[in-house]
Amino acid sequence: MDDQELGFKAGDVIEVMDATNREWWWGRVADGEGWFPANFVRLRVNQDEPADDEALGPGHQGTGDGGGTEAQGSRDQMRTNVINEILSTERDYIKHLRDICEGYLRQCRKRADMFSEEQLRIIFGNIEDIYRCQKAFVKALEQKFNRERPHLSELGACFLEHQADFQIYSEYCNNHPNACMELSRLTKLSKYVYFFEACRLLQKMIDISLDGFLLTPVQKICKYPLQLAELLKYTHPQHRDFKDVEAALHAMKNVAQLINERKRRLENIDKIAQWQSSIEDWEGEDLLVRSSELIHSGELTRVTQPQAKSQQRMFFLFDHQLIYCKKDLLRRDVLYYKGRVDMDSLQVVDLEDGKDRELHVSVRNAFRLCCGPSGESHLLCAKKPEQKQRWLKAFAREREQVRLDQETGFSITQLQRKQAMLNASKQQAMGKPKALGRPYYLARQKHPALPTSLPQQQVLVLAEPKRKPSTFWHSISRLAPFRK
Repeated sequence: MDDQELGFKAGDVIEVMDATNREWWWGRVADGEGWFPANFVRLRVNQDEPADDEALGPGHQGTGDGGGTEAQGSRDQMRTNVINEILSTERDYIKHLRDICEGYLRQCRKRADMFSEEQLRIIFGNIEDIYRCQKAFVKALEQKFNRERPHLSELGACFLEHQADFQIYSEYCNNHPNACMELSRLTKLSKYVYFFEACRLLQKMIDISLDGFLLTPVQKICKYPLQLAELLKYTHPQHRDFKDVEAALHAMKNVAQLINERKRRLENIDKIAQWQSSIEDWEGEDLLVRSSELIHSGELTRVTQPQAKSQQRMFFLFDHQLIYCKKDLLRRDVLYYKGRVDMDSLQVVDLEDGKDRELHVSVRNAFRLCCGPSGESHLLCAKKPEQKQRWLKAFAREREQVRLDQETGFSITQLQRKQAMLNASKQQAMGKPKALGRPYYLARQKHPALPTSLPQQQVLVLAEPKRKPSTFWHSISRLAPFRK
């Protein structure tokens, strides 16, 4: 983030030039020198440190019983080192969080003339909640620490007991980009620069800007799986802590994955809002009131009553609802809203090729959407069997996505929805006229694309089915009024 920060990758050996500060060290690698977070590295206690498990495995015991004992002693020492590192970095992290809450946030609250409560919420997020949870977590770690024989400490259970608490990092990580933008805006004014610098000096913190300090929780939650993997590496399978550490590693990987997934989903809502604002004649509630993810899209034939009328429509499957639109006759990249189907009270019925019993028409590659309470049904036909299968699988994915969201408690706040719709309105006002700036279904790169988990090539196939060349202009030119 800064010119004086040191970039490095896993496995690099850094020569530490200055370690007087416990949180940020000055070091040297092949590419240069700079500051780096002390809790991102592990000190090599001795240069004969084993490189991997094989160095401590059965192959090392070839010298007899004495060799086996020596190998086990080395493993125990390495486990002690990792445990000491975990506890040390946690204590440092607690001090770091306290410095932010007391050194910056508390001082900002005293200056109502400079900061509103909304601004403080954007800048600091839920860092006070994180501080409270981390204090309880460190206390649990200290209780499990065996001071006489550190390698026998059982830390895995602590991570398992607090894994639900770590999910609060999701809100912080999702808000962090907004915090950076707000800080960037404020620090253009000298009075805020001087104020933040005064806060840092009063709290006796290292010479790093506030946005650098606020990045630490984002980095911390991503480091837990690395620390647990290191701990598991030096934990013997017969150790009482082995199964708990193994389970904790899996749990913390899931927490990090959940945070990344929520971040991706929240980044998508701006694109969904932009897409909705581009649709002509939109009716009803905003898409983001219930949905936050595009599952699938494509063109289908909708067969309606009476007289089994066929209509070509573009369908967009989101979590909780299915939106269908009509393409403009002349401007094929313009879509008109035509309706929606509630997926929460829906049953998808796969139909065999042949005559439909309800509408008495022959259908191919068809399926029916039956709405339970209302008794309404929608008969839809795909062009090809493989397209039909993609839709059936997409409906199953949509239900699974809804189930996972309910289990993990994922939702979009009213503030996030309002901000996304406001951003979409601003972007539309700054862009081209509405009729010219219309996004195509998903694939045209010159328009904003909706997020989708499908490969781009597959989306192109779904969004742009092959069509015969239009004879529209050819027919028009034959009309008498247009002849020269």
